[in-house]
Amino acid sequence: MNKSIKSVQGGFTLIELIVVIVILGILAATALPRFTNLSGEARVASLNAARGALNATAAMTHGRHLLTPTATQNVEGATVTMNAASGYPDVVTTNVNAAANTGLLQAAGLAGDYVIIAEGTATATRPLIPTGSVGIVASAVANTALAVNCFMTYTPGRAANTAPVVALAATATADNCQ
Repeated sequence: MNKSIKSVQGGFTLIELIVVIVILGILAATALPRFTNLSGEARVASLNAARGALNATAAMTHGRHLLTPTATQNVEGATVTMNAASGYPDVVTTNVNAAANTGLLQAAGLAGDYVIIAEGTATATRPLIPTGSVGIVASAVANTALAVNCFMTYTPGRAANTAPVVALAATATADNCQ
């Protein structure tokens, strides 16, 4: 008896492979725009975290000021200048390098990662900061076109027990910060 063994080859045909490659290409093309916007979302999330750190620092120094009303409070190794009327951290809106400004950023743990922008008019690389406030911009985007949209403001309270207002710019969106 002569039994012959038939060999059967298994695998994908060329057409099946092409269809799979086309499907993978379509999936990649639809997913790619979602992943390209991550840098903008990360910058906005970082600004929100910095805003929270500034609000927490303001509340903490206000509490210390209520216990010991002095012109400065030492927090986290930084000297924070206090507003005598409000009892909250103060800033110098016309001088970005003032000790009050650097002390606030240091106390909030933001020194080095963020820079302060004085009040004043906008340019191609600088946002418009309202009078009585300072702008706070990530160091990575400072002095670039991204800084015009991707920033927050710190407006110190000037009346008794008035907390500062720390707000993201209305233009600080994922699309504008990428």
